[in-house]
Amino acid sequence: MTTDSLLDLWRNALTVTVSVAAPFLVAGLIVGLTVAVFQTATQLQESVLTFVPKLAAALLVVTLAGHWMLDRLGRFATQSFTASSAPPTASTGEDPVGVQEPR
Repeated sequence: MTTDSLLDLWRNALTVTVSVAAPFLVAGLIVGLTVAVFQTATQLQESVLTFVPKLAAALLVVTLAGHWMLDRLGRFATQSFTASSAPPTASTGEDPVGVQEPR
């Protein structure tokens, strides 16, 4: 595995992480902002009022997008294991560790 392929694998890992985490973050942000505005308007400062709606939003995200998230993570895992088991390319002259042999 070359340095370029490792960097590409790392970039793909970060991309998949962001795309899988984004629905949870967006839902939590929207629900949190809505609850904060409601609490400010009613002057009701209850801690359970912030936790339960965010939990419900996370469960809704898992229900609606869970299949897509698992599919995305599964495809990434398959791609990663396939890429890491591939032999090095002959054109670069590098061994699997990425160190060039002396000539």
